Amino acid sequence: MAIRVALKFMRDSLRAKIKFDGNKYHPRQHFCTASSAGAQPSPPPIPKKVPHFSKKGRLFTGATIGLLIGGFAYASTVDEATFCGWLFSATKLVNPFFAFMDPEFAHRLAVSAAARGWVPIEKRPDPSILELEVWGRRFSNPVGLSAGFDKNAEAVEGLLGLGFGFVEVGSVTPVPQEGNPKPRIFRLPKEGRAIINRCGFNSEGIVAVAKRLGAQHGKRKLETSSTASPVRDEDVHGGKAGPGILGVNLGKNKTSEDAASDYVQGVHTLSQYADYLVINISSPNTPGLRQLQGRKQLKDLVKKVQGARDEMQWGEEGPPPLLVKIAPDLSKQDLEDIARVALALRVDGLIISNTTIQRPNTITNNPVSQETGGLSGKPLFDLSNSILKEMYILTKGKIPLIGCGGICSGEDAYKKIRAGATLVQLYTAFAYGGPALIPKIKAELAQCLERDGYKSIYEAVGADYR
Repeated sequence: MAIRVALKFMRDSLRAKIKFDGNKYHPRQHFCTASSAGAQPSPPPIPKKVPHFSKKGRLFTGATIGLLIGGFAYASTVDEATFCGWLFSATKLVNPFFAFMDPEFAHRLAVSAAARGWVPIEKRPDPSILELEVWGRRFSNPVGLSAGFDKNAEAVEGLLGLGFGFVEVGSVTPVPQEGNPKPRIFRLPKEGRAIINRCGFNSEGIVAVAKRLGAQHGKRKLETSSTASPVRDEDVHGGKAGPGILGVNLGKNKTSEDAASDYVQGVHTLSQYADYLVINISSPNTPGLRQLQGRKQLKDLVKKVQGARDEMQWGEEGPPPLLVKIAPDLSKQDLEDIARVALALRVDGLIISNTTIQRPNTITNNPVSQETGGLSGKPLFDLSNSILKEMYILTKGKIPLIGCGGICSGEDAYKKIRAGATLVQLYTAFAYGGPALIPKIKAELAQCLERDGYKSIYEAVGADYR
């Protein structure tokens, strides 16, 4: 391929030179033309000056062309995995530019890039030690993208293509709402790459999201069926629409007085596209939302949402699992109440945790720490891990837990798993580190498991407290 490109370049250059030479003055031709007209030959026209390139310029041009040809030639010989690795590594060059942008503008730009396919696609298989099955769904790896990044399901295909084991969109509210006034996202890069946000469930609403998910669902199913190869069912990783698991996170409108009806509406409209559903009652940026974590309120809410899901018509695969996302700012009694409700109503899973309203000492020297909103990133890690540990013990390991909060490396993900998480999610670290962080975390996690003698994720879940 590279050789053909080089030959074409030289051929086109030669043709261009011949064309130029053909337009130059030829004395013999000029004399004949003048004589045939019976006129005295006129003096030859002064040829236009052709730009003269110095020797250094010619050498530089030749060297550049040579490097390009050589680069193309070498790239054509490397295997797909190596080239894929180059693409992911190359994204590190772009990250510094995002740091100079307004946080929300940078976020919108990143979502748009993923939606348009301007991100690398992971072609390398995940380490087999990371494969697992949860809720009857097969995950190629346990590392997911949490809700909050792709709020309106604009970039599902692009994000799954980055190599996440699962992607969660939302939170989605029934009616479109702007969220809180801007600015509402604040960076603390020197304080553990943290972020404070008070977005307040900014959402385009379930109708817009349903249209998008419906179109993407059909496209993914069509592509999967058209490219299907004769493999065993147990070898296929993915959900309803093809490779990759899709979660849908449901929220309530700020002005809604009936939270249950908002979540029920979300279930009726979006559950057909979801591999799992999440009731988000833990955002600190919607007034009164966290009160739904109380024992009675949670019990009533979960019953209504489960009823709405179960009354719908489902095929052989059954209804999507229903999870609840809780806050890290809970007392021991709160955790015990949530565990009792989850066990009694057979909730399919818990996500631990959302952002915190607390401000650890490590960030208080930064004036940005005084901004209201939820704190995420590395400063949240220890707090969310302590809640994760408590909930694993209280539920006796009977409910799958998703560990979320402060994951920046494979070692962090491993600690979440040992504390009781079956799956893990990240967001803030991805916002800072970009696509290159994903294969890095997966590789490090696999190394941690192998280092300690585990043969699968299952063996490590809750290992610190069993």
